[in-house]
Amino acid sequence: MLLVDDQALVRTGFRMILEQQPDIDVVGEAGDGLEAVDEATRTRPDVVLMDVRMPRLDGIEATRRITTDEAQTARVLILTTFDLDEYVFRGLRAGAGGFLLKDVTPEDLVNAVRVVAEGESLLSPTVTRRLIEEFVKTPDPRAGAAPELDGLTEREREVLTLIGRGRSNHEIARELFLSMATVKTHVNRLFAKLGLRDRAQAVVVAYESGLVRPGSD
Repeated sequence: MLLVDDQALVRTGFRMILEQQPDIDVVGEAGDGLEAVDEATRTRPDVVLMDVRMPRLDGIEATRRITTDEAQTARVLILTTFDLDEYVFRGLRAGAGGFLLKDVTPEDLVNAVRVVAEGESLLSPTVTRRLIEEFVKTPDPRAGAAPELDGLTEREREVLTLIGRGRSNHEIARELFLSMATVKTHVNRLFAKLGLRDRAQAVVVAYESGLVRPGSD
């Protein structure tokens, strides 16, 4: 994985935690967004832990450049703090697979890296959804319209709605009385129809399309 933060001490702390894990290798570090893009191109990491406020190029734009590079398979975790909440939704729009608070515990950091490396998105119903709900109230005027949902079946729309509400596949299966295999099939099909890469983008679409509204459960 690649560590990106303009504070060397922060990078060192994360590296010490992550390198203790037998299944995690830190392949590089970067101190700003431009270095992050270059290092991602050079090292081809599975996961990038990305700070937001950095010199030369911020983490949001660096995330967008990495996730839109067809040669890249890296997944990006945005680092944020509660006083930087306005960046969370922009980060998801840029293609991030989720985000972590900067005061994350070592255990949660390691778990997050593993979850994202496996292709899942880090979307905590207790934290992420609350922040998304807050900032989707004032959508980014530069963002394009939400993908058309007319091509989805009724069941796929139900699944997308539950994803937008922060439900896991297991929770969706339980609420809709479906098998896990059936839920995964619906998720894969709606992702393909809407051109979505991951669950984070699905949450954005669910809000922007009006399937889920701020404050809904």
